[in-house]
Amino acid sequence: MNETVGVSPTGDGAPARFAVPDHTRAPIAGSAPTASVMTGKSSGAEWLSRYSSSLLGVFGTPQRVLVRGAGCLVWDADGKEYLDLLGGIAVNALGHAHPFVTSVISSQLATLGHVSNFFTSPTQIALAEKLLELSKAPAGSKVFFANSGTEAVEAAFKLARRNTGASTTGAGADSAEQPRTKIIALEGAFHGRTMGALALTAKEAYRAPFAPLPGGVVHVPFGDIEALLAAVDETTAAVFLEPIQGEAGVRPLPAGYLKAAREATSAAGALLILDEVQTGIGRTGKWLASEDAGIVPDAVTLAKGLGGGFPVGALVTFGPETSALLTAGQHGTTFGGNPVATAAALATLHVLESQDILAHVRSMGEHLRTGLAGIAGVTEVRGEGLLIGFDLDGDVAPGVVTAGLDAGFIVNSPGPRTIRLAPPLILTTEQADRFLAALPALLETAKVAAEKTADQQAEQPATSSNNAAKDAK
Repeated sequence: MNETVGVSPTGDGAPARFAVPDHTRAPIAGSAPTASVMTGKSSGAEWLSRYSSSLLGVFGTPQRVLVRGAGCLVWDADGKEYLDLLGGIAVNALGHAHPFVTSVISSQLATLGHVSNFFTSPTQIALAEKLLELSKAPAGSKVFFANSGTEAVEAAFKLARRNTGASTTGAGADSAEQPRTKIIALEGAFHGRTMGALALTAKEAYRAPFAPLPGGVVHVPFGDIEALLAAVDETTAAVFLEPIQGEAGVRPLPAGYLKAAREATSAAGALLILDEVQTGIGRTGKWLASEDAGIVPDAVTLAKGLGGGFPVGALVTFGPETSALLTAGQHGTTFGGNPVATAAALATLHVLESQDILAHVRSMGEHLRTGLAGIAGVTEVRGEGLLIGFDLDGDVAPGVVTAGLDAGFIVNSPGPRTIRLAPPLILTTEQADRFLAALPALLETAKVAAEKTADQQAEQPATSSNNAAKDAK
């Protein structure tokens, strides 16, 4: 039995449709090939040894070698099971190996996989139309497809560079035109690691090795409306904002900030560009985290959860004036908007809508935040929906990550005292409660490990001094 999903108007009044096997109603016939056919089987330790000798060390040593997933669970090469509370960093919106998304990807790949952007496809057009609908974009709005969040931000950076404007300073015939070249971002911002996105990213450790970065970017204090208003002037091309800063520890912008930013940028002729790569596509229980702010931005970047685990990113430009800033030949991508990626995104959006998962995200997020707030050692809980950060009463967050892995939980520590949760949006109450019940023991294990490490470090100077004294004799 198949499920048929309408994906696009074809121009003749009939919808273009694709049919995929409905694996939710019956088992898949036959046995599917596994990755081990091509890779062989090894233990986690053996895989990590091969990793270190074959891959660039930009990510450090991986924590585990994962080989299989189902829903909110994953398994490593040694057979250990984990509850995934990070979701590939807010990517696996529908968990792992979702049967409908998997079926759509397989069906599309078996039909038409890649065509280049000399051509288009029904899935590409349909996804663009769907994103414009979900974002409530006005007439004349457009979509550009990329392969990742940082690529979507790169496109937005180039969009901002095109907003040179015709701003003038002074008055009268002698007034000189001063082009808009300044781009404003916030302290604590993370927008990606390619060069344009990195210029917007605030963390100095990421920036310093690659200086000089593209110029003109100014970072202002997070959440300080007065500082933002003071920085926005007629030389400002754009302001980039994350409604909730994920990498900085899940920090939501204060109430009224986005509205103030919209008013300031509109007055100055600057673009307001919202980075919703992490917060968009249902992560906060809304299609966009910014949709309750009462504003219309000039552009929004999307990625992560959009493809349900398949790489896809998007830049949505709002209105005809902004959408006209980038013209033919000024930007491009080989793989962006390919039929498989856009089919995966359509399938993901279909499931989120048809199963009312956004309502589930809101209730489950409230359940988790309430539970976390009642645990000893948790000092603050932040976030919205299933993007949650909570602070601890000591610098033990990395230890909690380690203890969590040992106990079968995947979480993340963006700071020494902060844990971030971004689980699949299908997380169940039972799974959430399992983590909440285990957390006190994880905190205690992390504290004991931290105390042991501190004691060992305290003993080292004394040992070194004793050795030096012996050598002197």
